[in-house]
Amino acid sequence: MGRATAMILAAGRGERMRPLTDAVPKPLLEVAGKSLVVRQIEALARAGHRDIAINAAYLAQRLVDALGDGRAWDVRLHWSIEPEPLETAGGIATARPLLADGPVLIVSGDLWTPYDYASLDAHRPHIGVGRGRALHLVMVPNPPYHPEGDFALDEAPGHGGSGRRLLPHRTRPLPDGTANLTYGNIGLYDAALFDDFPRGVKLRFLPLLLDWIGRGWATGEYYSGPWANVGTPDDLAELRAALADPA
Repeated sequence: MGRATAMILAAGRGERMRPLTDAVPKPLLEVAGKSLVVRQIEALARAGHRDIAINAAYLAQRLVDALGDGRAWDVRLHWSIEPEPLETAGGIATARPLLADGPVLIVSGDLWTPYDYASLDAHRPHIGVGRGRALHLVMVPNPPYHPEGDFALDEAPGHGGSGRRLLPHRTRPLPDGTANLTYGNIGLYDAALFDDFPRGVKLRFLPLLLDWIGRGWATGEYYSGPWANVGTPDDLAELRAALADPA
């Protein structure tokens, strides 16, 4: 069995989604007759990923029972079960033994988008800590609940000539209009970034991202197509309505 070339983050408690998540893990919530996490598995499979890691903590057995080993989607799921949620970076670091060396696509289990994950393949040859470029993030327009955004994209290309250099959060736009965008929870990472972090320990992701961006290791791209981070019951209702009536 091979190691995973992609990972789905599915360990969160989904506090803002309560009461819907009192008995159901958020990634199993359905949109147009299909759960969010199944949509992610299918999207990754379409992009050629046959070995997919997935972490779980809150109601983990519900996820395992629902998804099994992945054969229903012609993939192999590699489970990383956390006794308690370890936050994003802690979850990835703990799952590192399941991940292939080199670039690994990491996505959230509670987002919806028709973004084509195969489009990231062009960046794979350029990703590597030793090459001076270790991650490539998909950035999206700032949603209403996050108007300040996360990071900015430079007009200049990043290392390797593929993608634009990612810049730290800016308090105001630059004279050229460069402003912040929101991280779309879709990223290609050199798995080696997580080699030296402890397993089974809570670890926040944002400080690491800021460090890597500060080192000049990060590039990104702007995606303006449909995208939804399903965080609250209102978000879920809005997405369900949109998919029920695409017009």
